[in-house]
Amino acid sequence: MPNGDDLDARFNELVAQIDEDERRRMRAAASRGARAPRSDKATRPRRAGRGLLAAGLVAAVIGGATVIVAARPDLLTPQAGSPGPVPEETQPVMAAPEATGAEIAAPKPTALDPFTGSPAEKYAEGAAGFVLPKAKALGGLSKKDVAKALERTRELMTAAFLDRKTLMGGKPKAFMKLLDREQRVWFQKSLDPKKGKDDFDSRSWVISFAPKTAELSSDVIKVNGKTTVTKAKKYGRSGAEVKLNYLVVYAVNRPGQPATTIRLVTHPAGSVFVYREAGELVLWLRDWGSSSTPARCDVDDSFIHPYYDDSAPDAVNPSGPPSDPYDLDEEKRGKKDGEDKCWASDPT
Repeated sequence: MPNGDDLDARFNELVAQIDEDERRRMRAAASRGARAPRSDKATRPRRAGRGLLAAGLVAAVIGGATVIVAARPDLLTPQAGSPGPVPEETQPVMAAPEATGAEIAAPKPTALDPFTGSPAEKYAEGAAGFVLPKAKALGGLSKKDVAKALERTRELMTAAFLDRKTLMGGKPKAFMKLLDREQRVWFQKSLDPKKGKDDFDSRSWVISFAPKTAELSSDVIKVNGKTTVTKAKKYGRSGAEVKLNYLVVYAVNRPGQPATTIRLVTHPAGSVFVYREAGELVLWLRDWGSSSTPARCDVDDSFIHPYYDDSAPDAVNPSGPPSDPYDLDEEKRGKKDGEDKCWASDPT
């Protein structure tokens, strides 16, 4: 793996490859998908725009005026000699599921009993909900390699979606230390850009409530979904792709106000490309992010701002028919790529 100096040099080289016209075009592309949902309840898709890395998980920090490299995935990819350019792929952004027409009639949550009567009541608790398939040899990887990759993916999900410090808006150290070194350097440089800059914020890879907006009403966090693994070939390498598709449900309230408890549903999804390089097993995250509801849509950052029953009206109105926040079927999710909207959701 390249050292820190090599990575810094690569970032400087990227600057020379992108002229000002292209920078403006990429800023516009990133901002078009950057906003989304409050609840109407409504769903905020944090994978859109700032919540999305384009094909091959290829984003780079460019000089002082940072931009997301969405149109040039060849500029930063995992390195192994000279693998050549990464083929262009089209990765749809996370969109809210289409309406099911069914309202979820669950009792109002309380700090003592936040999940009763909701679909989350039957979900597993915490990391036990991250269910892994049986490992088998595929894509040139041994059964032992695949088993190790699946366990490391579970560790990544646990750090990204369950770590208490990260959830409360702290630095996501538990998640960072699990990343491949090259991605870790990028993640650190892209984390929490200064306000007002049109930069990609890598915090969208984890679940973090905006500081001073929420506290956990319960130590119990509900998890439901699936992990799948298939053979894959990317960047000219053979390996396996681990895909995650989950619902993680939190009970949160305004700090010091347990009577404001709500259920907040997030939908993390993404994939991890696994391959061997120089004798090491490498996990490279791709298209990793989440949507959430009920959350404000009129705050433009990568934190979740919960929308409580007594919250002021959101400045952005949700659109479309209400969707089921507990629907895991991604095939039903509308393709909202490039649309700057909030999407309506049934109550959680």
